[in-house]
Amino acid sequence: MLSRVAESLYWMTRYLERAENTARLINSSTQVLLDLPKGAHFGWDVLISVAGLQDQVKKRGIKLDEASIMRFLIEDEENPSSILSSIQFARENTRTFREVLPMEIWERINGMYLYIRQSAKKATRGRGERYEVLNGVIERRQSIVGLLMGSMSHDIAYQFLKLGRNLERADMTTRIVDVNSAVVLPTDPVLAVPAMERLWMSTLNALSAYQMYRCHVGVHVRAHDVVQFLLKDPHFPRTVHHCLDEIEGCLSVLPSNQEAMRAARHAWRRLDRMNLNGLAPVVLHEYLDQVQADLGAIHDAVSRHYFYLHHTPATASGDNQ
Repeated sequence: MLSRVAESLYWMTRYLERAENTARLINSSTQVLLDLPKGAHFGWDVLISVAGLQDQVKKRGIKLDEASIMRFLIEDEENPSSILSSIQFARENTRTFREVLPMEIWERINGMYLYIRQSAKKATRGRGERYEVLNGVIERRQSIVGLLMGSMSHDIAYQFLKLGRNLERADMTTRIVDVNSAVVLPTDPVLAVPAMERLWMSTLNALSAYQMYRCHVGVHVRAHDVVQFLLKDPHFPRTVHHCLDEIEGCLSVLPSNQEAMRAARHAWRRLDRMNLNGLAPVVLHEYLDQVQADLGAIHDAVSRHYFYLHHTPATASGDNQ
């Protein structure tokens, strides 16, 4: 397979996953805000920090009120990580190699792009309309995943699709979990305990994980149990553990996978060593930063070997090999 095709496949699914999970992050944060009791505090600028976009916001002088941040995250075409930009990039990547994918995929992705292009303004008018539009993004993205899984040969091309999807999904799961570390709870424990339970329930709902948590962990929503489940459960498809398992499975069938596999196994070992019981929010934030850095290292290794190795000049290429 040509490296440019592999790279386009990889980024197509990363961008689509990013769009879906940004929608989930916004809806989850909105629910958190609605559930907060008196004395608790949550700032919308937390979403900018969690997404790692502080420098861009500061450079462009974007206000940190709800309306400005929603425009930035949903429809701002100058923000390459906005929902609209992510879907547009996925569409452009798909357009260049349509012959590799099932015929209907282009139609679904193009339809998703037209939907968000037409609905983005509506999503910034109010919370109710925003929730409806973002749910539309999530549903359309899920239909694309289902079509790929059910109608595409699980060959090398499919492995690059899975690789991109699971790297982005693991990263965004850590970011959605990280939102709660920035919420300031009431000092009164009578208010703080139920508020914390509602916060973590919103996190589970954001990842469509609440029912599976109840099945496999229990009916009580406790912070350390939720964090343990979303990072280390081997079976639920949005946990970091499961995504790393999928990443390793993809790499195992790709040629010359040594560097990327080392990075993946390093991430495995660090996650396995983490003791997640009773963590203070600031410590949990640091742990999640470590996981994100490890996922970045896997991406770098994949990019270096599969996408850019043969783009270098011939003399340098010979040295690298």
